[in-house]
Amino acid sequence: MTEDFRIEHDSMGEVKVPADRYWAAQTQRSFENFPIGRGIETMPAEIIRSFGILKKAAARANHALKPEKMTERKMEVISRAADEVIAGKLDAHFPLVVWQTGSGTQSNMNANEVIANRANEIAGEKLCHPNDDVNMSQSSNDTFPTAMHISAVMALEDRLIPAAERLCRVFRTLEEKNIGAVKSGRTHLQDAVPISFSQEISGWRASIERDIELIRLALGPLSELALGGTAVGTGLNAPSGFAEAAAEEISALTGKHFVTAPNKFHALTSKDEIVFAHAAVKAMAADLMKIANDVRWLASGPRCGLGEIRIPENEPGSSIMPGKVNPTQCEQVTMVAVQIMGNDAAIGFAASQGNFELNVFMPVISYNFIQSVRLLSESILSFTGNCVEGIVADTEKMRYNLYNSLMLVTALNPYIGYENAAKTAKLAFKENISLREACVKLGFLSAERFDEVFHPEEMV
Repeated sequence: MTEDFRIEHDSMGEVKVPADRYWAAQTQRSFENFPIGRGIETMPAEIIRSFGILKKAAARANHALKPEKMTERKMEVISRAADEVIAGKLDAHFPLVVWQTGSGTQSNMNANEVIANRANEIAGEKLCHPNDDVNMSQSSNDTFPTAMHISAVMALEDRLIPAAERLCRVFRTLEEKNIGAVKSGRTHLQDAVPISFSQEISGWRASIERDIELIRLALGPLSELALGGTAVGTGLNAPSGFAEAAAEEISALTGKHFVTAPNKFHALTSKDEIVFAHAAVKAMAADLMKIANDVRWLASGPRCGLGEIRIPENEPGSSIMPGKVNPTQCEQVTMVAVQIMGNDAAIGFAASQGNFELNVFMPVISYNFIQSVRLLSESILSFTGNCVEGIVADTEKMRYNLYNSLMLVTALNPYIGYENAAKTAKLAFKENISLREACVKLGFLSAERFDEVFHPEEMV
């Protein structure tokens, strides 16, 4: 024992551990052996919280099933220590990086050691062992995938879905404000037939609503937990009923619906549920990229662009051009979307790997998944509050662009036919005259008849 360190031991021997930290030998070995991304790419806090939840749930289940091993006192102090992990009070005691063993074994042991040492401190005696007590009826191979699913469900239900639902509410309000504002539609970045601005917004809203539906579909598979499979899926060293009891306890602790996975061999080796769920997250990111691009196109200008909407001016846009303001909220959305698309590729590759009874790319899968959900949730909230809520339609510019669109000629198809309508549009463009002037000049309709049949606002 020294002033700054204490001596801990594991099956490989003695290790010096910082005296003010609750972790022990196995965590210290990992900390020393994997100096990769330290302080930046540490195990996500969401995974650490989920370990706290599952360790508390396991202690409760073990107490119910084998109280001679998991005594009332042990369960109590383990639960209290786990509560501190869940609350984030012990974050400084979880230093390990993502780039470690692919099973996440060291992070599981980090949780075991921290909870055991803190539990012993609470008890005032050396009562709990990290492996024998905190890890009772478990293996890293079933705890890490369980933590992955718990954190994924909580992040999706508590962060991403509420953020997306708020955006949908703002879109609906914006729709209601813009009923009757008719503008030129656009396809292929070319003028198209008219559309109302409220209809355009409804397309944005419906896209996000559908993405929420897809994410909700992914929650069912994610609710299945690997806990109880132990090392290879057979449940070795876990008592009968442990998997079911632990899932019930996790449900009670989180307020979410979790069940034990019906096939633990699948639960340990396959990450298809995470792949499926992240694909739904990516779908939302893809829709948001499209929406953000629509918004910045429509707001382009202020004089040399489309200029059909105005968005909030949040900060100066240039260090050299005074008065310039850029669509920065749209830009952050598109950058976040790109990151999520990259994360999706990494998750897909990682899920295809590992051999036989275990996937050994779980830390990188969980890191990318949590990052995607966190980024997208925060991006949506920022985009909603700093951009979408402040969108204002420039109805005069919409009307000007609408009446200068050559694709309004489509309204004449029933009266002069497609080919004559095309001739009318081409002449109007060539001579820079109105559709009315071109149609009359070509002799297809009289001026009076043109005015009678040509009503762009009714084309929506």
